[in-house]
Formats: sequence, C-alpha cells, structure tokens
Amino acid sequence: MTTDQHVERFFEVLINGDRPGARRLVREAEQAGASSDQLIADLYWPTYELVERLFRNDQLSQLSYRLATRLLRVMVDQTALGLERGHARRRSVFAVCGPNDADELGAQMAVDLLEAGGFDVTYAGGSIPADEIMGYVHEEKPDVLLLFASAPSDLPEIRGMIDQIHEINACPDLQIVVGGGVFNRAEGLAEEIGADLWASDPIELVESMTHEPLRRAEPTQRTVGRTRQQKQRRAA
Repeated sequence: MTTDQHVERFFEVLINGDRPGARRLVREAEQAGASSDQLIADLYWPTYELVERLFRNDQLSQLSYRLATRLLRVMVDQTALGLERGHARRRSVFAVCGPNDADELGAQMAVDLLEAGGFDVTYAGGSIPADEIMGYVHEEKPDVLLLFASAPSDLPEIRGMIDQIHEINACPDLQIVVGGGVFNRAEGLAEEIGADLWASDPIELVESMTHEPLRRAEPTQRTVGRTRQQKQRRAA
C-alpha cells in the first residue's frame, strides 16, 4: 500500500467518525513496519493537512471536519505513547499555537516529535495572551520559542512579540521558530516577520531545530513592519 492510498483511506474513515476503521488502518500500517514517528509523519500529518485544506476551501462540512479532527486527536494521543525518546539535547522549547482545536492538534504532532527527538518541551496550546507568553520567556528563558500551527489572527501578536524580543534584547540567545498553519499558506512570511527558523511540517521542524540551533535572523531579511519601525525611530 502506498502512502497516498493509505492517507486517502484514513481520510475517509476520519470524516465518517469511524473509530474502529481508524484503529484498523493504523494497525495495518504498524504491521507493515511503520513506527510511531512514521505514523505521525507519513499518515497523520498528511491527512491533517488534507482535512484542513478541504475545510478552508468549503469542500468539507462542519460535521465531517469535527469528526475528523476529534478522531485524529485520539489516534495521535495513542500513537504518541509509543514514541521513543532520543538522547537529550539539553535544549528547552516553549511552544504555543493558534486558537482552534485543529491548530492545537497540528502543534501537538510537532511537539510530540520534538520531545521524541530529545528536546525538553513545554506546550501551552492556543489562545495564550502575548504578554503572558513574553512573561514566560523572560522569566524561564527557554532556548526556543516555537509558534507552530498559528492562525492568521495570531500574526499581529506574533509580529509584536518578535519586534519586542529584538528591540529590548532581553533574551539574546532565544531562537524564534515558526511553522505550519498560516506560515505554510503564505510563502516567505516567516522570513519577512523576522523568525530565526521555520518549517512546513513536524519532521522538517525537528531536523531544522536539530541541525541549526545557532541560526538567527539577519536584520536585512525582515520586511514586515520595517517601515513602521523606521517612522517610529524618526519620530523619536
């Protein structure tokens, strides 16, 4: 069975809320040799993206969407128990996401794989006020602030936080990482708002954070908000 075929079948059982069918397809994948991390990367995440894309394009009813996301959350929770944690990387990650249940589901897959990759992850979910995120960052000083599966409505606060972090330089070693969600739908956005690192899916996220812990945004890469900042400096 190819990955595309499995994703298509899995999608069908999810949108119908077929819990036994979902468990059966996962067992088939496991019997074919799929590990827990492969299930997340090759089955759950592609199906999640498919569900999200069809729903945004009004090709999926609200009921089918809710059935799919709720059931997929159950499968992700169960599969995460089988993930084997790699050697500790001694890098702490504070992760937040968009406000919706689906955003939290996407971010959960990312943080589950990060934890399996040896990162120390604290995951707060969505709808966290920007001032509370900044307060946590300043007090706890994580190595990474991860904003994964963010919604378009999150962008003003994300831009504001990045501006504040860069301007006051209270956490000079902090790496700001974004990915998934709105950043997958707007090419170049992550770079333009001044993120240090970005990834389109959980596997790419783990690989990028593993191999590029020292990468930081160049001042010249950032374009969003630059004009506003220049005006503020001239006014001062």
